[in-house]
Amino acid sequence: MIYVTGDKHGQIEPFLENPAFRKIKRGDVLIVCGDFGFLWDKSQQEYKNLKWLSKRKYFIAFVDGCNDNNALIEEYPVSVWNGGHVRFISRNIVYLMQGEVFNIDNRKILTFGGGFDDDLLSDLETNNWWPEKFTNKQCVNSVIKNIKRERGRFDLIISHEAPLAITPCLRDGKKQDNAINSILEEIRMHCDFKNWFFGKYHVDKKIPPRYRAVFEDVVKVL
Repeated sequence: MIYVTGDKHGQIEPFLENPAFRKIKRGDVLIVCGDFGFLWDKSQQEYKNLKWLSKRKYFIAFVDGCNDNNALIEEYPVSVWNGGHVRFISRNIVYLMQGEVFNIDNRKILTFGGGFDDDLLSDLETNNWWPEKFTNKQCVNSVIKNIKRERGRFDLIISHEAPLAITPCLRDGKKQDNAINSILEEIRMHCDFKNWFFGKYHVDKKIPPRYRAVFEDVVKVL
């Protein structure tokens, strides 16, 4: 079974306090839509949190978001898992690379993480910015190749940002137009999919007919 949730920002409390996490069983896959945040500064507390998460009986898979340390994530070697390229952080914690396709629980899933931080200038001043958090040409080429190979048909699309056309449904009602939003809009226009989940916006909101912003909710994919 697949479950989807939103930004965790390295906070272990939701896993401890939200009863929805206790319903996830051995062998299930929990997908976090960016800003996983448990790889940030190699602190002792971070090590303890990762050790606790590594003892869960289910898989925790995540795409990168605006507030993930991509440089640290990229220290882990590339592997293949369920048909797509990943980086294993531990035996059950896995980073889903941009533009990859995975077959999980008989569902075809396209992933495209990355994000544009609203506090970019502050990030630049505090060294919390990594260019990898956006995207690069190689990732764009990968998603184009995989969309063509799969003829644009997917059960799920997982991202951190939302497609450009969906952004007015969030926050202030205005379009949020950055490079990732525009790439995701192209993906939206060229793909046939059943559901699209994304994080970033710190709301839990269904946007008919097929889109869903996730934050605290833990959504069971039916």
